Amino acid sequence: MANFSMPGAMQGRVRVLLLLVLVLVLGGLTAAGAALWLEREFHMPGPAPAAVRIEIEPGSSVRSVLGRLEKSGNLRNARAVEWYLRLHEIKPRMQSGAYELPAHASPAQILGIFESGKVILEQVTIVEGATFADFLAALAEHPRIAHVLQGKSPAEIMAALGHPDVAPEGEFFPDTYRFAANTTDLAILGLAYDSMQRALAAAWQSRSADLPLTTPYQALVLASMVEKEAALEPERPLIAGVFVNRLRKGMRLQSDPTVVYGLGDHYDGTIHTRDLLRDNPYNTYTREGLPPTPIALPGRESLQAAVQPAPTDALYFVATGLGDGAHHFSSTLQEHNSAVQTYLERLRAGGSGAHRP
Repeated sequence: MANFSMPGAMQGRVRVLLLLVLVLVLGGLTAAGAALWLEREFHMPGPAPAAVRIEIEPGSSVRSVLGRLEKSGNLRNARAVEWYLRLHEIKPRMQSGAYELPAHASPAQILGIFESGKVILEQVTIVEGATFADFLAALAEHPRIAHVLQGKSPAEIMAALGHPDVAPEGEFFPDTYRFAANTTDLAILGLAYDSMQRALAAAWQSRSADLPLTTPYQALVLASMVEKEAALEPERPLIAGVFVNRLRKGMRLQSDPTVVYGLGDHYDGTIHTRDLLRDNPYNTYTREGLPPTPIALPGRESLQAAVQPAPTDALYFVATGLGDGAHHFSSTLQEHNSAVQTYLERLRAGGSGAHRP
């Protein structure tokens, strides 16, 4: 009598099919019928009436995920899907992350989504003019970021990023960052840091030839001041032009946002005369030149304005008080004082805030 043996893979499929026949025989299904039933179950639209989000933890098994989907009403028959996978020797890769499954997704579609690794992207937005502290707060408040920086000082954070002894203010590009759930706050900061270095390098390469700035860092500091002063994009180069003119003449920059930054937690929402007279490294009313570090996270337009300021004779600017964020630019102190008086009159009549370099 001849010996006949089947390959191990075929034996496995036969065993699964025989098991199905035994289970389904009472329903009158043959082996072929059982296979067709499994095929239909695997590709049939699912019961979920709406899109659903599911989180796959690292190391999750196919069985556990299918069980969760069946329990939540998003899969009709988890056991049938398992049988189908065993019959066809399919071993789906369950890539971790958050996924969105469309309404009535079939098991085939669901497993295809998991295998694709196309996870839902979370996002965090850092606006231009925010501070490093604002950035940290936004990261700390995001529920889907893995927080590994809690309790660390700015110096420790910069060291963790591989940039020890670098002051963090201004060094991170304000933008909307998209990421997979459970990305660390450190990783997002790393992206923002690299983005700012690229943006600053590109801006510095395009700088005007006669700038009174000698390093990209000085341009970053100036850009942060422009960012905090400007409300209207077309005015950024003009504001930068005023500051550059003052630097050339050795005049103090007299920028209110630098005073506010220097006050820190002592700022009560109003700049008092005593604040302008209180000396600290950021008070550009009492000290000449640029402040020691940036005062905010500048955007691309402010970086460009800092290295390509508008040609202007203006040495002063003040808010118009019309409520649109515009400023009046003056080349003489007399004209500036007149513009300040106009602003104050409008303020008393119900206008908006001022800047007084």
